[in-house]
Amino acid sequence: MLYSAIKAITYKQPIYTALSAVLLLATASSAVAADSHTQATTLQANDYCDSELQSETPAYKYQSTHQRAMQCMLTQLKEYQQKSMSARQQYFAYKAQAWLTYAIHQDSMNSRSTAGLQAAQFAETILHALKNDTIQDISLHQDIPSNSALMRPDLWATLSALKDSDGITSAPRELAFSEVSLIWAATNQCERGWRESGSHFRMADRWLEQAREAYVNANDSQTNVALQNLIVSYYEQYAPLDTSTDICRGQVLTPIR
Repeated sequence: MLYSAIKAITYKQPIYTALSAVLLLATASSAVAADSHTQATTLQANDYCDSELQSETPAYKYQSTHQRAMQCMLTQLKEYQQKSMSARQQYFAYKAQAWLTYAIHQDSMNSRSTAGLQAAQFAETILHALKNDTIQDISLHQDIPSNSALMRPDLWATLSALKDSDGITSAPRELAFSEVSLIWAATNQCERGWRESGSHFRMADRWLEQAREAYVNANDSQTNVALQNLIVSYYEQYAPLDTSTDICRGQVLTPIR
C-alpha cells in the first residue's frame, strides 16, 4: 500500500527535451558579463586552468575569469567520466558537471542568488578531490544545502536507496543528474514558485527511472526486492520532512545504512 502511495504522487509527465540537453551538455557558454558578486568570487580551478583563463580565443574573449574557470572545469571533468574510471569517480564527475550547468545557468540569468556561486564551489570541491585522488573522502549522501529543501520525498527515497545499494555502479550519470535536479527544483520553487520547479522535478524523475531500470536489469529478484524495501524505509523517514510551505532552509539527510 505504501509503495502504491509513493507511485501515486510521482509525476509521469514527459521531460522537456531542451532541459535534458542542458544537463547532458558537456560544455556550455555564457556571454553575459558577470555582476559584482560573481566577479568577487575566484575559483581555485585556475590552479590547473592557467592557459584557458588567459585565452583570448573567440570562445573565451567576452567571458569573465569566473566564467572561463567554469568552462575549464567542465573540460577537466571529462577525463573522469570515462568508462575506464571507477563508478564513484564517474558519479562525482557527472555531479560536478550538473553543478556547473546550474552555476552557468544562474550566471547567464544575472541571478543575484547565492545558489549559483555555491553550485560552482561544490563542483570545484569535487574536481579538486578527483585531481588529488581523494574522492573517497566525499560522502555519497550530501545534505541538502540551505538554499534548497527536501521536496518530493518519494524521489529522494529512491535516490538514497539506490546509492546505498551500489546503484552508482549501474547508473552513475543518472543518479548524479537526478540529485542536482532535485536540489535545483526546490531552490527554484522557493525563489520563484512552483511553476519554476515542475520541469526540474520531472527531469529528476526521469533520471531516477532510468537508474532504477538499469539497477533492476543488473540484479536478481531478491536484490531488487531489498531495494524496494529500502525505498519504502527511506520514504517513511523523509515524508515527515517534506516542506510544503516553499521555505528553503536545507535538510540533513541521515543514511539508514
